[in-house]
Amino acid sequence: MIQPPVRRILSVRVHDVTLAEALELVEAFIAEGGPHQVCTVNPEFVMHARRNPDFFRVLEGSSLNVPDGVGLLWAGRMLGQPLRERVAGVDLMEALIARAAERGWRVFLLGAAEGVAERTARVLQARYPGWILAGTFAGSPRPEEAPAIRERLQEARPDLLFVAYGAPQQDLWIARHQPALRIPVAMGVGGAFDFIAGVVPRAPRWMREAGLEWLYRLIRQPWRWRRMLALPRFVLAVLAARYASR
Repeated sequence: MIQPPVRRILSVRVHDVTLAEALELVEAFIAEGGPHQVCTVNPEFVMHARRNPDFFRVLEGSSLNVPDGVGLLWAGRMLGQPLRERVAGVDLMEALIARAAERGWRVFLLGAAEGVAERTARVLQARYPGWILAGTFAGSPRPEEAPAIRERLQEARPDLLFVAYGAPQQDLWIARHQPALRIPVAMGVGGAFDFIAGVVPRAPRWMREAGLEWLYRLIRQPWRWRRMLALPRFVLAVLAARYASR
């Protein structure tokens, strides 16, 4: 298996992959067997990792960290760590579901609000007929729920697990339980279920391409403003790192 180039954005590990390359890598992981973890790194991830050593270690040990966010591409240019393409988690998830329909992979959807995973599965089954739904469950990342969730997953035997608990909880949860579960690939997908199920509309394509998806989400979900404070902090940290290296 070809190892993708590694970039460092404010010391956080990110792989320089395209969507097509990420898809091929995940297919290779599934063929190889488990456990593998895929993380969708964006500026919020980077800022979380800088203050949370446990999360930083998760990103250091994961099998693939895709660059999810135009802010990472900008930072890569500024820091001499170029990244070729944004790989949005929801786009990678849909590409993997399409590939699952071709390969016969078993897929489990874990997380989001009650009933959202089921709605997401119905949408994806209509969009990509033929993939195998191993199961759905909302649950939560709370430690007391872990035994029951692990039991469900062990019975379901998925090849691919998507976890929508939000970052960094979903990624920490996967890292904590993957050694026992040994699922070939587990990937945190944040709000992807909400987007696919239509619970939360995704930004228009022109806004995504212009790097304004964060603004669209803030307008639609103003309660996210505290989380969005990570973005100006990220910009300032990148600029400080750039000028410190001169």
